[in-house]
Amino acid sequence: MTDEAGPWLVVGLGNPGREYAGNRHNVGFMVAELLAGRLGAKFGRHKRAVAEVAEGRLGFGGPKLVLVKPLTYMNLSGGPVVALAQFHKIPPGRVIAVHDELDIPYGQLRVKCGGGEGGHNGLRSMSKSLGTKEYARVRFGIGRPPGRQDPADYVLSDFSGAERKELEFLVDRAADVVESVVLKGVEPTQNLYHGT
Repeated sequence: MTDEAGPWLVVGLGNPGREYAGNRHNVGFMVAELLAGRLGAKFGRHKRAVAEVAEGRLGFGGPKLVLVKPLTYMNLSGGPVVALAQFHKIPPGRVIAVHDELDIPYGQLRVKCGGGEGGHNGLRSMSKSLGTKEYARVRFGIGRPPGRQDPADYVLSDFSGAERKELEFLVDRAADVVESVVLKGVEPTQNLYHGT
């Protein structure tokens, strides 16, 4: 990690447009929006990147967060992310991607730094653009599609009625996990949240 006072880039992965807003693939956007609300910040178009950005501090005098919702569609997310990382001089070690994860059951949250992208196009694009996989990921479990449904169709469909009953709580918890990564680090956050 670098200078303790440096900002963090928190990237909520998703697709722009109202038709995608409730999709499983857009849970990263949902978490970023909740975090912006906690910071009292509003999203607006950035002048240097194809993204909506909100900025604020965690608590009084706490670390600065630059919250990002790329507006390029998922498979091109890396371009806006690297543009904003360069603009704010944020190294990959202070980048957190928040994304949906097929390989984790619905309702579970996991944190890791680095590793593979698990076929996630948003992560693949970020890793390629940043030139490294060594950034933190907050993984929001959406589970595998039922029956023979194509995973690509599944991630681009809305959460089910049963899932939506828990969704607000889970998005809130995912925002807690992001804050914990910023304030405590990846390993302490794993110890706090992986057992639940």
